[in-house]
Amino acid sequence: MAICEITGKGKMYGHNVSFSQHKTRKVFKPNIQKRTFIIDGKKVKLNVSTSALRTLKKKGIIK
Repeated sequence: MAICEITGKGKMYGHNVSFSQHKTRKVFKPNIQKRTFIIDGKKVKLNVSTSALRTLKKKGIIK
């Protein structure tokens, strides 16, 4: 089970809804990427969601 280690974002539950309004269960999974960050001079591998990566790039924390 992939969970973003920065934001804590994980899977969500919902329904697939057909035209006839028949509902079946569905799992929405976040887009999780394994990235290597340098923290205090050490390389650390983290599972990070792509939305968290975009935020880190916007804030200038990563290049």
